[in-house]
Amino acid sequence: MKWRTALVGCGVLIAVAVTGCTASQGAPVTPPGPSSSPLPQTDGPSGQATLEHIVIIVEENKPATSIIGNPDAPYLNSLAQTYAQADRYSAVTHPSLPNYLALTSGTTTGITSDCAPGGSCLVTGPNLAQAIDRSGRTWKMYAESMTAPCSTANTNTYAVKHNPFLYFPSVTTDRAYCSSHDVPYDRFVDDLAGTNTLPNLAFISPNLCNDMHDCSIQTGDHWLQANVPRILSSPAFTSQRSLLVVTFDEGDAADNTVACVFAGPVARSHTRSSTPFTHYSLLRTIESEWGIAPLTGEDAASTPMTALLN
Repeated sequence: MKWRTALVGCGVLIAVAVTGCTASQGAPVTPPGPSSSPLPQTDGPSGQATLEHIVIIVEENKPATSIIGNPDAPYLNSLAQTYAQADRYSAVTHPSLPNYLALTSGTTTGITSDCAPGGSCLVTGPNLAQAIDRSGRTWKMYAESMTAPCSTANTNTYAVKHNPFLYFPSVTTDRAYCSSHDVPYDRFVDDLAGTNTLPNLAFISPNLCNDMHDCSIQTGDHWLQANVPRILSSPAFTSQRSLLVVTFDEGDAADNTVACVFAGPVARSHTRSSTPFTHYSLLRTIESEWGIAPLTGEDAASTPMTALLN
């Protein structure tokens, strides 16, 4: 399925594009879901029908200890309390780019920097975009503040290192294909409106302010508060089995355990898992749900995170 419109946004509300990199300072919005109660431990399989949509939001550079329980992140903590969280979810390395590649291709392919796509800084092996296409499903990358579809041009608020699909020649070689699949975040507004317009996988990178990279945890949490409720109340989440995942690319030098929250009606309410997971585990969960063969040995050896699903 191909998409072609693009608008530039920074600090976007789902319904309206708003300029600026901070959200309003309103009181946190409690997400829809069951009332608060103690979080049970669980590690069983979901045993339910296949997920129809998976929306992944990746935040930046914060260990879980800086997020979970932090009063500057009330909205994300409300999601974690209402739905499901993985207590031992870890990034796989440093810096940012190798983690994004691990999550979407099952390998860092030896990349150890935030290099620009091209030359040796590419993943030429299998990737999630190819696998989803072959499964008959759809995907789209939504990058906030990207100036044009399929753009590798960094700006003050958009970093290509947070857009992993532009490191896959299978995506970028065909410019028309790339431009319809790798788009500015503003396109998400229209796509979210229907179950047939929202792709099966929607991968979202907020801009450098709203992802907590350059701005505060509070700013990033306000962005989530402004954007996530519209996702959870969309047709895909109210009428189909759809999952929202909010996680972080990496922690810090001392601690690479990061927050990972599953939200929406398919996420187990008031649930925590102490099973060790990584970005490869999240990739394996997508593969497992959609009958996709593992891309590499890393994701093949990882445990799917179905313990967090109904």
